[in-house]
Amino acid sequence: MIVASSSMPSVVTALDRVQEEAADELAPRPENLFVPPFPRKMSDLGLHLHFLADLALKAVSLEADATSARVAERLHLGILITDQILEQLCRDHLVEKRGVVGPHNHRFNMLDRGWETVARLLKANSYCGPTPVPLQAYADMVSQQVRSRPTVTQHALEEAMGKLVLSSAAKQVLGLVASSGRSLFLSGPPGNGKTEMARALVNALPGGFWIPYAIEIDGQIIQVFDEHNHHVTPVDAADYDRRWVKIRPPLIVAGGELQVENLDLCASDTLGFYEAPFQMKANGGVLVIDDLGRQRCSPAELLNRWIIPLEHRFDYLTLNTGKKIRVPFEQIVVFSTNLTVEDVADEAFLRRMGYRLYIMPPAPDTYAEIFLRYARSRGLAAEPGLLAHIEQRYGRERRTPKACEPRDLLNQVVDLCHYRGIEPALERHVIDRVVANYFIR
Repeated sequence: MIVASSSMPSVVTALDRVQEEAADELAPRPENLFVPPFPRKMSDLGLHLHFLADLALKAVSLEADATSARVAERLHLGILITDQILEQLCRDHLVEKRGVVGPHNHRFNMLDRGWETVARLLKANSYCGPTPVPLQAYADMVSQQVRSRPTVTQHALEEAMGKLVLSSAAKQVLGLVASSGRSLFLSGPPGNGKTEMARALVNALPGGFWIPYAIEIDGQIIQVFDEHNHHVTPVDAADYDRRWVKIRPPLIVAGGELQVENLDLCASDTLGFYEAPFQMKANGGVLVIDDLGRQRCSPAELLNRWIIPLEHRFDYLTLNTGKKIRVPFEQIVVFSTNLTVEDVADEAFLRRMGYRLYIMPPAPDTYAEIFLRYARSRGLAAEPGLLAHIEQRYGRERRTPKACEPRDLLNQVVDLCHYRGIEPALERHVIDRVVANYFIR
């Protein structure tokens, strides 16, 4: 009950805040502003009818019962547009109608001329998935989504890095990388969490990200969606262009297998279409170049390939016709290496890096926290003085601790106890046995 007029301003302010918060909840989130609109007519697709007809003919040839609806489902198009494309195939005497299933839904049958044509088409290009989008539509969508993405908050980063024990300085650098979208050069001795830090960065990126299943350029197709690296996320909208798929910000990791050739378009002679390279699949997310300096090509050769993309946020790829196409380069790139900076990069490259972070071996208190956290996660309790015993043993044997070792040692404790048929326990004699097994010298 309000008893004094002096309290009215605070009440009104509180009510205003409630209304504003309610309005914020009802307002579309930034990621929903980019829901690709459902194409109502042929021109909305941005593709030539000839290209669409070839794709539809391949789809008809793969259907045992080819109806407008089934072909539309395969091509990720609306039934009305699909039926118009199939009508064109009828006019070209490649297919014929066999009856009506429903409104704008007809049944079709391949003609001899259609089979001859589809054999030629499949020999040149076997792609028969969701209808591609034009290259420019892809470039615009990627750039707009990245530019409009909400800033990564400190809370989001803390949650993403929750399983890692990091110094406040390291957390700050990682937060700046995530919020700015700039690149990161991670260096330091192996086994101290560089790769895990890079992987955790992607979990701090907010919202989903729209990508097309495939892209069309000059009649050629680049397949973008990769079911192994792109994880589909639910879509709020009921009516949208299903040539696009909403994914979580992707994480792409390339290690010692990476070659310079992998960074350009790769066309299969048998399939006849391209697969997008690593960096293109990573748009909207994080690309980790792991174990830099251990690839099959020299570090200089690999890093020179990245200079223009890192500086200008776009990349050039080459079609097999020799034509170069410009594509967005909109991801956080993390270079991780166990080698010294001087061994893998020169000053010209480092100038283009957003941030640099050297990961030190853990101090005793950090090692202890990592150990105890992982022990709790495995349901283990350390006997009194165990960590001091481990620290003393490291000192006697002149070992530099690594952040990965608590996890490795505790996993071996569990393995050893299970092998002996006893309940896993963190006791000195068990730890001594495991340490002797783990370190080869």
